[in-house]
Amino acid sequence: MDYFQMIQQAIQYMEDHLLEEISYADVAEHVYLSAFHFQRIFSLITDVTPGEYMRNRRLSMAGQEITLSDVKVIDLPYKYGYDSPESFSKAFRRFHGITPSKAKKADAPLNSFNRLVIRVSTEGGTIMQYRIVEKEAFQLIAKVEQFETEAVDENGKEVNKIAGFWEDSRESGVFTELMQHAETDDFYGVCAPVSKDSLYFDYGIGMVYDGSEVPEGYQVWDVTPTMWAVFSCIGDTPDCIADTWECIFKEFLPGSDYDMLDDTDFELYPADGPDNLFCEIWIPVAKKN
Repeated sequence: MDYFQMIQQAIQYMEDHLLEEISYADVAEHVYLSAFHFQRIFSLITDVTPGEYMRNRRLSMAGQEITLSDVKVIDLPYKYGYDSPESFSKAFRRFHGITPSKAKKADAPLNSFNRLVIRVSTEGGTIMQYRIVEKEAFQLIAKVEQFETEAVDENGKEVNKIAGFWEDSRESGVFTELMQHAETDDFYGVCAPVSKDSLYFDYGIGMVYDGSEVPEGYQVWDVTPTMWAVFSCIGDTPDCIADTWECIFKEFLPGSDYDMLDDTDFELYPADGPDNLFCEIWIPVAKKN
């Protein structure tokens, strides 16, 4: 899959339908990806979520219309996808720093968010270590929660709720419970494939299942892909995970002979890994046709 071409097609679709009632899930369907997979690829390549992109573009256009026309502010909220004048005014002020009514005055300072254009520049030429592993299907005993594909705060910024899930699980005894039903001491952070129209995905914290009775509140997670590309996340903080994912989509996948499958992927936190290893990212792959 040419991810850069896919993102360009997605941007074109968003631009063509900015003033219509579309969501990033509609855009994902247009490029034949699940909402989760599309959101992740788009964010890593462009450094903005698809939802943020559409919100910022609409608010930028609204600012221009206010200053360049005689339009009444009260006529704009529904045109730009807001349910009420209050929600529009709040979003407008967050983006531009002033209210829509003040934007009508001469010399009002406004922010512009231009259309994204994907250009392929000269990149690469760096060493990115990976290994291809063939592994039989296996099972995890896991604590699973459901997360929004795109979780944002009141300012429209992406929020990583998975980090909180790990912290809550550590404090609530989930790790201890998992260890009582595990074959090894390794921990997994596993992410489920989702249907194209779903706005939620399952994420689990698990360990290799030993076949014992499953405790209440936990479940067995079947991991079925057999070919994996494995990447080491080197660092002391979770930031190295996002950095590694960015390299996977920007450097490894475009230039490799493998396509990433829209299937379960996971982080492996080995009990006996090197001191500088935060975790490994395992992505399911297949050779390109």
